Amino acid sequence: MVGLFHKVALYPTLLHNFLMSKVTSRNWYDRIDETVLLGAMPFKWMTQKLVTEENVRGVVSLTEDFETEYFCNSEEEWLAQGVRLLKIPTLDYFGTPEQKDINSAVSFILENRQKQSSVYVHCKAGRTRSTTVVACYLVKVHGWKPEEAVEFIKSKRPHIWLRDAQLKSIHQYYSSCQGNSPGG
Repeated sequence: MVGLFHKVALYPTLLHNFLMSKVTSRNWYDRIDETVLLGAMPFKWMTQKLVTEENVRGVVSLTEDFETEYFCNSEEEWLAQGVRLLKIPTLDYFGTPEQKDINSAVSFILENRQKQSSVYVHCKAGRTRSTTVVACYLVKVHGWKPEEAVEFIKSKRPHIWLRDAQLKSIHQYYSSCQGNSPGG
């Protein structure tokens, strides 16, 4: 039943997100730092801009396959543009990536950071699932507490929307990083 709800809700909510980016100050994506762009689903028509203007060489997708199959590049299409795709299927609305997946995503981002290239981290709207990963990346890179990471993201992308499950994931990641020096 949950899967059916997500499939039915995809198109109206995607349209809502698109309209909000046109009639409000919301951006489709925002640069968080020199490495990370946090955003909504990167439509195929955005590929050239992301690659040439934003230096994107990696994409972390926290969507389920059905969310991106018609609108976004496949892994092969990204590779043809010189971009690696890391797919972490994560349930929309109340889902949060597992800790092993967060670790994989942060490592992926850090690999690109070392190469001085950018990573586009996205879910459907760039507000919840993807924000969880970006907050964990900031925790790792800067040694920030979860609240500091979330506030920093809010300063760049004010319409993020983290719920208890995502905040718990960020805190759990932070706890696992204690005793480790910041990466970068």
